[in-house]
Amino acid sequence: QVQLVESGGGLVQAGGSLRLSCAASGSIFRIDVMGWYRQAPGKQRELVADITSGGSTNYADSVKVRFTISRDNAKNTVYLQMNSLKPEDTGVYYCLTKATRLSGFRYVTNDYWGQGTQVTVSS
Repeated sequence: QVQLVESGGGLVQAGGSLRLSCAASGSIFRIDVMGWYRQAPGKQRELVADITSGGSTNYADSVKVRFTISRDNAKNTVYLQMNSLKPEDTGVYYCLTKATRLSGFRYVTNDYWGQGTQVTVSS
């Protein structure tokens, strides 16, 4: 199986910064896409940003310029640097990893979610 451990959430004032980390471990053969999603109270989970193994990135319009996603392929870790935070960025942030692992004699690709880390931005 694949395990994800997230860290870096917390409480910050508007205009502040936070850096989230998500490390994947387990019987991993390959990781394709790693990304961050968030879910605000009463709202659906939405994509914040994702990054391919080759470094191509994709951002939600609401976070472009303010957030930067990056990854360390050697450590199977993805980061999200969040600057100029706004109260509307508040929510639970989840790491998503699309990973391929060897299961018996087959390679199996699945999406794996982290447990979530709370980000609260006060006005």
